Amino acid sequence: MADPHDPMFCPTETALGIIGGKWKGMILWCICRKIMRFNELHRMVPDISQRMLTKQLRELEEHGIIVRKVYAQVPPKVEYSLSSHGERLKPILDQLEDWSRDYLTERLDQPDS
Repeated sequence: MADPHDPMFCPTETALGIIGGKWKGMILWCICRKIMRFNELHRMVPDISQRMLTKQLRELEEHGIIVRKVYAQVPPKVEYSLSSHGERLKPILDQLEDWSRDYLTERLDQPDS
């Protein structure tokens, strides 16, 4: 684990290590909007394999960003939602989404250089 007392410690790098990567952004984007079941997430995240989705969800759960709730019923029902730490990410992810939209709009409006 990173040492926040190390002069070379970068909190941004730590955060991106937890929520970054090819799939976690889309997974979090989905779960930020509503509580979701595995198959629902699998349909919403294009081209992700079941194995990779499982891996990414486990990592987010291990970091305390999401909560996995298993219901004792047949067939099994599992739901994923944001934890309290994950809820604190919502405004940050909203700002990141706004930044991304502005960036892409500005880039599309620029003439080719």
